Amino acid sequence: MKRVLCYLTAIIITFLSIFTLDLPVQAKRKKTAEFDKSQLYARSAVLMDADSGRLLIEKDADHPMPMASTTKIMTCILTLESAQMDDLVTVSAYAAKMPEVKLHIMEGEHYRLKDLLYSLMLESHNDAAVAIAEHVGGSVEGFAQMMNEKAKSIGCMDTFFITPNGLDASVQVKDSQGADSTKVHSTTASDLAGIMSYCIRQSPKKEEFLKITRTQSYTFHNYEQEKSQTAAPGTRSFTCVNHNAFLHMMDGALTGKTGFTGNAGYCYVGALESNGRTFAIALLACGWPNNKTYKWKDARKLFQYGIDHYEQKDITNYDYVPNPIPVEHGAGKDRLLKTKMQLQLMIKQQEQKMLLSESDSVQVRAELPKQLQAPVKKNTKVGSLNYYVNGELAAQMPILAAQDIKKRSLRWYFMLVLSRYFYPYF
Repeated sequence: MKRVLCYLTAIIITFLSIFTLDLPVQAKRKKTAEFDKSQLYARSAVLMDADSGRLLIEKDADHPMPMASTTKIMTCILTLESAQMDDLVTVSAYAAKMPEVKLHIMEGEHYRLKDLLYSLMLESHNDAAVAIAEHVGGSVEGFAQMMNEKAKSIGCMDTFFITPNGLDASVQVKDSQGADSTKVHSTTASDLAGIMSYCIRQSPKKEEFLKITRTQSYTFHNYEQEKSQTAAPGTRSFTCVNHNAFLHMMDGALTGKTGFTGNAGYCYVGALESNGRTFAIALLACGWPNNKTYKWKDARKLFQYGIDHYEQKDITNYDYVPNPIPVEHGAGKDRLLKTKMQLQLMIKQQEQKMLLSESDSVQVRAELPKQLQAPVKKNTKVGSLNYYVNGELAAQMPILAAQDIKKRSLRWYFMLVLSRYFYPYF
């Protein structure tokens, strides 16, 4: 019974204690004027810090909606990461019969994969998208599965791809209980901006992605002409022009992709750089014909607000020295058993820059146990220093043991007895 009580006591005293650090530097900030989301045409929209993934402005950001040809940014980045650009793609009958907008490739023709990516991203050709998907994924269905796996791997959990080109589509799937349900080709504004942020900031192929999507015009030939080097029958050449007009509308415009279907309406996903800051936006259902320019107006409003109100700051740039933690049954030099060993701590500090406005507040909380049980090894994680922006967890730094503390052994207790025998005044 005594051992059980001791065990329960050990559990209770090792519950985490939380310390909150007040940061007066943030309290002095003045309130930033709120962005009026009602002025946006888009039914769903976000402005995102592309480096941290933090949403700066959101309007119905987590509601799944069709996204039309903005889908093609995932088709492009997945292809860049999964295949060789010199691969030769054979056009299938299915790819050739895709609806407009299309390159008008023909069944049996061959194209370099790199050339089809320019067709995909500059002109948004639907037939090029299917030819790419069939080559990389073995089939449209196989490529869609790769797209969905990629989306989940980068944290986009509310996205479901069916097509590589963004044409409206739905499929019957089994839910977790085995019942049939209908899923549509869709994403959310927050997921779509997250995919764009991945394409330009995290992907190992980000430079290739930017090169393709920033190119103003691109000329290529089918492989039959490349092989013959003459204008023989069956040889064709193509010129693709970039239709992302926003590249010329604001300084720092970095990349983007438009989209439209009857269900999705006009859509846009894009990115902009300004003074070391990178913003990503996503606009879904941003008007229907004849409101093609609404997306440009929304894009300008969101980007300009970000430029005017957000600065990049290191949220971890605050001094904090954690107090030592007592260690139960630690084998220290003190053999009086009157005091517990104190474990010294250290923080593995890493810079974490985020875009903050004048109205944002940063809170820091240290989560540490009230005490630990020996043994404790140096560099073991014993707690964390958590950084919150407006109450939401934004970064976490591990708090580590700065020393080794061994557990008391039979030899340690033997030496205790000897010390008391030879030093009776203890």
